[in-house]
Amino acid sequence: MPRLLLATNNAGKVAELRRLLQSCGWETVTPADVGLDLEVEETGGSYEENATRKALQYSQAGGLVALADDSGLEVDALDGRPGVRSARYAGPKRTDAERVQKLLEELRDVPDAKRTARFRAVIAIADPDGRVETVEGAVEGRIARAPRGENGFGYDPVFLLPGRGQTVAELPADEKDAISHRGVAARKARALLEVWGHD
Repeated sequence: MPRLLLATNNAGKVAELRRLLQSCGWETVTPADVGLDLEVEETGGSYEENATRKALQYSQAGGLVALADDSGLEVDALDGRPGVRSARYAGPKRTDAERVQKLLEELRDVPDAKRTARFRAVIAIADPDGRVETVEGAVEGRIARAPRGENGFGYDPVFLLPGRGQTVAELPADEKDAISHRGVAARKARALLEVWGHD
């Protein structure tokens, strides 16, 4: 089975990607699994740029096909922020809880109807020769007034799915995977990997 390097050191993301890509015909390995110690700066102006950069650098460093994602939360009342800066929103080395707190403070006076937002994810797959392809997924929702739920990571506890009346962090993993931005992108990525596996 060919090996696919997951280009991230984020444990939550690794667990989610492994679930989403299980039985895709590739064995998923982490940087630690292959003895790779690499941190790629996400300095791009778009999710696609960041995901592509990470996939290419990890692929070349590890000598394997690599898959990277970049994702973020876009809040309409904040003109699309935090966007590509979602992971660094409250400053460097901040926790998920601190980022969520900053977001809720910024939205304190925004009425429920105007708290619309979306999660967007771009997945890039690259090989050591520099070949790269990208796919995208998104899910629409609203920002809750307080965190709810124990599952997920990042902004999941405040991302409300109005049709369900639950935050993403209140969903079991399989339900989250079925509707999440990363789930949508990963299903498209699986189709690409099927082709790459036969090339």
